[in-house]
Amino acid sequence: MAETTRMKGFDGLAISLSGLCVIHCLALPLLAASLPLLGTWSEAEWVHWAFVVMAAPVSMIALSRPSRHGLRVGPIFLAMLGIAALFAGVLGWPTEADETLVTVSGSLLLATAHLMNWQRTRHRH
Repeated sequence: MAETTRMKGFDGLAISLSGLCVIHCLALPLLAASLPLLGTWSEAEWVHWAFVVMAAPVSMIALSRPSRHGLRVGPIFLAMLGIAALFAGVLGWPTEADETLVTVSGSLLLATAHLMNWQRTRHRH
């Protein structure tokens, strides 16, 4: 039971990180137009790397615990796509102009994977 609660905590943390990433990508540029300090922070390369470096291990921990039916391929596949998209975005692939679209898509895929995992854990008990 304690293990399940801890794993739900990792899914919740991962969902929160995905939400922060989406807010960073979509809301901060709007605020940056009015506050120069936020503009500098929203464009800082280290912020993008920090999100990816936090999201990848938290996601892997949250999704690595098998249920009594084994690992669920769907959430793991979505998470891998999401993490790959986050790395692609931070590396500016395919182009710098696509960075926000790729990163937001990755965050949404990752959040969806964790919601699926959270739901699976909730229904397991």
